Amino acid sequence: MKAIRTTNLTKAFGDRIAVDQINIDVEIGEIFGFLGPNGAGKTTTIRMLTGQLYPTSGSATVAGYDIISQRQHITSQIGVVFEHQNLYERLSARDNLNFMRNLYGIGRDRVAEVLQLVGLEDRAGEKVKNYSNGMKQRLLIARSLLHEPSILFLDEPTSGLDPLMAHEIRALIANLGRNGSTIFLTTHTMEEADQLSNRVALIDHGKIIAQDTPARL
Repeated sequence: MKAIRTTNLTKAFGDRIAVDQINIDVEIGEIFGFLGPNGAGKTTTIRMLTGQLYPTSGSATVAGYDIISQRQHITSQIGVVFEHQNLYERLSARDNLNFMRNLYGIGRDRVAEVLQLVGLEDRAGEKVKNYSNGMKQRLLIARSLLHEPSILFLDEPTSGLDPLMAHEIRALIANLGRNGSTIFLTTHTMEEADQLSNRVALIDHGKIIAQDTPARL
């Protein structure tokens, strides 16, 4: 079974085709880079794969489930970090995670585990509004890992970060990959895709124009 498989997956908004018959396979346990300029169709693709948008045509499976007919089964299998941060900034990092774990019905010990995993255990009691953008991004990744998803979707995870913070987030992603996580990573940075990905698909104007390992590309 593939972690993700798409077959001629297409999304149109009126006359504009945002994603145009793309075909990709993501293996279990790999970091798959989805590289392209802003507006190429990366975020639209993620929104279809995570059940937030219905495709116009084509099909896809995520963790073995069809994104249309079995979308209700996908939620428990995936973690998602979008480009725009959506944290409760007046709460502490620990309280943000405790709120989410209650929704999932997860034990309290898991909060400590993910805080340690992303390197925030020493500042878990601070309000998020005092965090740097890099720390907020790490917290978002921690939140996405609470329920131990089989697939992690990261949409432009280093966008807007300074070089040092971007380096820290990339190191965290690489560590997750070494530990066996399946990661679907969208980025417009060639360096990021090259450093992190086992394989890369290049998308432009909604079409896949190349797909292979970074070395071969």
